[in-house]
Amino acid sequence: MNLQTLFQDFNPGKFLVHCCLMVFTVLFALRKDDEIEWSYWSVFSPIWFWKGMVILGATVGSYIWWRHPHARLEGESYVHYKAMLITLALHLILLMFELLVCDKLESGRHLWILVFIPLIFISIVSIAVCIWAVKHDRSFELELFCAVNVLQFIFIALRLDGFISWSWEVVFVPLWALLCLSLVAVLYAIVFAAVLLRTPQINARQRRTSLNSALGYTFLVVPILVFQVLLANKLDGDPIKYTTVAMPLLVSHITLIIMSFGAKGGNRWWFGIRKDFYHFLLGLCPLLQEYGNISYQPRSDADQPPSEPMISEKSQKRIKKHDLTKPVVPVEIIDMPD
Repeated sequence: MNLQTLFQDFNPGKFLVHCCLMVFTVLFALRKDDEIEWSYWSVFSPIWFWKGMVILGATVGSYIWWRHPHARLEGESYVHYKAMLITLALHLILLMFELLVCDKLESGRHLWILVFIPLIFISIVSIAVCIWAVKHDRSFELELFCAVNVLQFIFIALRLDGFISWSWEVVFVPLWALLCLSLVAVLYAIVFAAVLLRTPQINARQRRTSLNSALGYTFLVVPILVFQVLLANKLDGDPIKYTTVAMPLLVSHITLIIMSFGAKGGNRWWFGIRKDFYHFLLGLCPLLQEYGNISYQPRSDADQPPSEPMISEKSQKRIKKHDLTKPVVPVEIIDMPD
């Protein structure tokens, strides 16, 4: 175990988002199956917590930004700060969509097409955000997801309002196409990992990284595909429970939570940290700072060091060279007779 490598690539933002989404998935499935009788405002509480942390983090980061002008010259501070403001704007629009969804589920007084207008607007804006993120080497998972699913959001809204009478399998056609492309990428990752495992010139670290990536994408995409099939059958009248439908999606959520420990990235201006998260964590907890550079590895009897000290070849050469310069003195002095 190495605490430094455990937290060095940890992305706290993704960890928070995936944990909140997993809890929300469980609560929403239980609510749809009438296992719990909570209001939808309570069911959406993990979403409200997520958005609250985003707003609080951006507020604290902006306060630190204006309070400490010298910190703006640290590396790519302007890029990080702009990325934080863009993310805050997108999350505020997404919060509007979630509020409309919750109100629609509680009262039913709006059309679904009106509810989906903020989400469609995010999808259009996300195209420009993705281009900006590529130019400045920033991550854009949420923006990319919204940008490629704009047509899917329109189909879902029209189907929920009854403007189209297609089956849900047809409504999910854009998502089927996206999942097929994802499966092709997963197959490529598996084949690439298998090739690296059989290549002796590749070091063990690269093999392990490729294998972990292949396993992670497999446990992410395949459960989502199974969830999508079960959801389409459920919405078309199959008498299965929503909790059963959500089980594969929970596997994907758990996979994303585990992958957040190697996701890297993260914005340094959330909550005004101004440094990598693991540096902030080690500085905040002296105990972790003390043991952060210590790694523990199990050893077998064969790995134990020998009892006698081993001398390297260079040391032996130095000893021999040093011995040749010394004068040779006999052990016993033999007196010659007169």
